[in-house]
Amino acid sequence: MSISVRYFARLREQLGRSGDELDAEGIRTPADAWARANGGDTLPANTLVAVNQDYASLDSTVRDGDEIAFFPPVTGG
Repeated sequence: MSISVRYFARLREQLGRSGDELDAEGIRTPADAWARANGGDTLPANTLVAVNQDYASLDSTVRDGDEIAFFPPVTGG
């Protein structure tokens, strides 16, 4: 069982990859997924999170089969 993690825009460029597939065991929140996928590195400030394409918080509950997306704030004019 797994959780899909996707990175967008500047995060994708900084990490050098567009995503990860993680074993779901032990992952309860998007923060857990980030920590596992990125070796405990700190999540950049102001990063937005979505779970299954709905905005979420870092402490939202995630389950096996979910997709978590991390992306920088969106600006426009």
